[in-house]
Amino acid sequence: MLKIYTKILVTGGLGFIGSHIVDRLLKGKFEVIVIDNISTGRKGNIAYHQNRKDFSFIEGDIRDTALVKKIIKDVDAVFHEAALVSVPHSVENPLLTNEVNVSGTLNLLEACRDADVKRFIHASSSSVYGETETLPKHEKLNPQPISPYAVSKLAAENYVKVYHEVYGLNTVCLRYFNVYGPRQTYGPYSGAITIFINRLLKNESPIIFGDGKQTRDFTYIQDVVEANMLALIRERAVGEVLNIATGNQTTINQLAAMLQQIMNKTNLGTIYTNPRPGDVKHSYADITKAKKILQYNPKISLRKGLTELVKWYTLSNCEADDVNNEFT
Repeated sequence: MLKIYTKILVTGGLGFIGSHIVDRLLKGKFEVIVIDNISTGRKGNIAYHQNRKDFSFIEGDIRDTALVKKIIKDVDAVFHEAALVSVPHSVENPLLTNEVNVSGTLNLLEACRDADVKRFIHASSSSVYGETETLPKHEKLNPQPISPYAVSKLAAENYVKVYHEVYGLNTVCLRYFNVYGPRQTYGPYSGAITIFINRLLKNESPIIFGDGKQTRDFTYIQDVVEANMLALIRERAVGEVLNIATGNQTTINQLAAMLQQIMNKTNLGTIYTNPRPGDVKHSYADITKAKKILQYNPKISLRKGLTELVKWYTLSNCEADDVNNEFT
């Protein structure tokens, strides 16, 4: 099956998730093209691939119709990771979020349709579910987004599904749940894990929005990459929407305590502040469908993943402002 895919495009390939997918594809002997406008991604994430004959980087925007059509003309498959990914940022900039996440996705889909691309794998988000009484969250639930980011991801996801149903494009939508790992951006719009680690490294207490009883399904980057590789080859995945997570529920209080234990910073305590608008209270996934259709089996426990991430910070001697890209 993999032999039909030769040249693969990764949008947002300088970013956190995208760059890890690039690493895996090149390890698998695929020819890889990356398009990224470097708004949040880092060239350093793919710097060690720059001199490879099977890799090329194009600085550009997925909203650029002419450029996208030119790039996709000879591409066999697309991993669409480019997006504005922050809930707080989307609350501040809803128009830009829609323009990038919805219009940019539609632009890519249209180019893929014209070029007869064999598979389009779309990075969606658990945020589309919003607040639901049902837990864990499964794919048959009616989405109820509560932030502009979540609305944009659901709209993009619906366009992806329509391009499969109406135009026959082979698409797969993967709903990521709170991905974490090396290269994730540190900044005001980062996820809790990145922020907590950077504060603890500076001997500062973690700051929790709300009471800390809110829950998340934290998913290590290598499990997410594996899910993407499976989505490329599983025929039954075509046309489907799949949760990609661990199926485990962790409170933010538990997360903070675990990181403090791993980093030997239990003396620092925790600071609580007001909840943020647009944040979901509880989120964890039912991954039965992904297990059945993809044979997806997450392998990295939260403690192991956090330990590896802390080790990465230590070995790379990363300062807070030098850490890389996105949060889903």
